[in-house]
Amino acid sequence: MTSESEAELSGASQRRRPKADVLAIGNRKLNPSTLMMGHGYDPALSEGSLKPPIFLTSTFVFENAAAGKRFFEGVTGKRPGGAEGLVYSRFNGPNQEIVEDRLGIWEDAEDALIFSSGMSAIATVLLTFVKPGDVIVHSAPLYAATETLIGRILGKFGVTWLDFPAGATKEEIDAVIEKAKTMGRVALIYLESPANPTNVLVDIEAVAEVRNARFEEGDSRPPIVIDNTFLGPLWLKPLGHGADIVVYSLTKYAGGHSDLVAGGALGSKAHINMIRMMRNTIGTILDPNSAWMLMRSLETLELRMSRAGENAARVCAWLKEQPKVERVVYLGFPETERQADIYRRHCSGAGSTFSLYLKGGEKEAFAFLDALRIAKLAVSLGGTETLASHPAAMTHLSVPDERKKALRIGDNMVRISIGVEHADDLIADFEQALAAV
Repeated sequence: MTSESEAELSGASQRRRPKADVLAIGNRKLNPSTLMMGHGYDPALSEGSLKPPIFLTSTFVFENAAAGKRFFEGVTGKRPGGAEGLVYSRFNGPNQEIVEDRLGIWEDAEDALIFSSGMSAIATVLLTFVKPGDVIVHSAPLYAATETLIGRILGKFGVTWLDFPAGATKEEIDAVIEKAKTMGRVALIYLESPANPTNVLVDIEAVAEVRNARFEEGDSRPPIVIDNTFLGPLWLKPLGHGADIVVYSLTKYAGGHSDLVAGGALGSKAHINMIRMMRNTIGTILDPNSAWMLMRSLETLELRMSRAGENAARVCAWLKEQPKVERVVYLGFPETERQADIYRRHCSGAGSTFSLYLKGGEKEAFAFLDALRIAKLAVSLGGTETLASHPAAMTHLSVPDERKKALRIGDNMVRISIGVEHADDLIADFEQALAAV
């Protein structure tokens, strides 16, 4: 290919990204909260628009046939790294790529992808690495839909699984992985920390140490995948503790306004290239309008999460002292030295989602939920508003009773996600709701 053609191709690929992003001023590396305002976007390429337009198109016009060929070589995997230019909205788009650039900054990840939902991100990652007859090792509990995907859907294709409790020691994790190796090829190790809805932390570093000791480096070493929805990207950065791939329900804190559904996966270029090929094939990419909304949300991510975290600390301190409350499972109040140790090593904040156990059972929990006036009864988290739900009867209803009991998902458990309202108002709401119990 001639240098002239290469220049033309390079110019085509620049239509969605600036030629040179400002990542530092002098020796000072810019913070993610600053980079969210413009990273990955050049107004000069969009008629000077301060904010990126929404690119509502199904396909993109190539400048020449050579460009089309080269872009498709990336899409089809003949060259690693994905398309160098815009091809078709099932593969890429300007809004999606800008968001992916910005997400990667938060996690210090080499590359990132966004998906139509958190579950489509998880499913695409699992389908990338798992084949019939494989074994998945995972922490427990997981989000109920993730457990269903692993146990029931992939189970139809001969995939089996073994789990260990979220708070397991290094020795307990090692025993489970050793047993899993006798059952078949261990395809991946899947974690969720803190666990949903018990709020128990997983020792990512211990998992990585065991994995590295049990498997030689190379293709046979299973990647460690972690759902970082509850704490990321502000309070926990798993890639720095040994994880290989981070997945998200971006619906939650990243979206943060309860008005979009999205998912994400971040990691090394090698891993993300593999996942990208699967996403290109099954079409789980996020739509451009939702990507634009997510881009808007990332600008205030640090502000929202910081305020919600401060509110949660005040609310939990108050709830802990109430006579009708049995216990508050909040990362700021580690219940064991093991959990306190993991928290000190892994986390920079306690988050704003926690589990509240009331004295009583379902009757008392429902009375509390029905009496709330500011907090909304809904099954999400990480939004600007405070939400409360009943995991045993809602998000984890499909989990067998015996497993719920083993995982301490009781009828008296309420999951609460604190928003950005005034903390004193939230305390007043919880006080009157407890009075109704």
